[in-house]
Amino acid sequence: MARLPRICLPGISQHIIQRGNNRQICFGSDDDFAAYAYWLDEFSRKYHVAIHAWVFMTNHVHLLVTPETADGISKMMQSLGRQYVRYFNYTYRRTGTLWEGRFKSCVVDAENYLLICQRYIELNPVRANMVSLPNEYKWSSYAANGLGLDSKLYTPHRAYTELGSSVEERAKIYRQLFHGHLDDVLINDIRNALNKSMALGDNRFKQAVEELTGRRLSELKRGPKSKLA
Repeated sequence: MARLPRICLPGISQHIIQRGNNRQICFGSDDDFAAYAYWLDEFSRKYHVAIHAWVFMTNHVHLLVTPETADGISKMMQSLGRQYVRYFNYTYRRTGTLWEGRFKSCVVDAENYLLICQRYIELNPVRANMVSLPNEYKWSSYAANGLGLDSKLYTPHRAYTELGSSVEERAKIYRQLFHGHLDDVLINDIRNALNKSMALGDNRFKQAVEELTGRRLSELKRGPKSKLA
């Protein structure tokens, strides 16, 4: 069965995950993380994709991005993946694949879910018990969003810049969003949308994207079981 083309609408944000094949290690050192970040910056600029949030874990990466073109994300991820695999295989004297097939992605409702998605991404190391607080993990966007530090990779989304009138005010308000835990229902919604390439958003957003693309991006509700079953 042929794969459906990816949903990629210019100006609509997407949450991306790419995992190592069989959940194997993709980053073995800080040099590896730095190399990936370098090429992510290079190819995001080349293909006009704004990066709002990221986390590089040992065996997978999360990105929250907004493309300017319909094929920008695919071109960025293809170029980045190939470049990094060549580097990784050369560095560790190995051959073969590194990534688990195609990256997964879902479109994100910026008005209602973008900052929630950013928190989900930047809290990954905390949920994995690698650190106690998100600012303790070096390879994420929390330093940019939560501390207001400069990063070549970083382009703040409008949903973030509207938090305040200055870098300091925005970072302070953003940090306050981390005082509570993400609800389990929200976490499940994010994972479900991502793994099934659905839309993360309210019903109005899902309907709007479905009308634009002609594709169903929300799960059908199951009807009641027949008494004859």
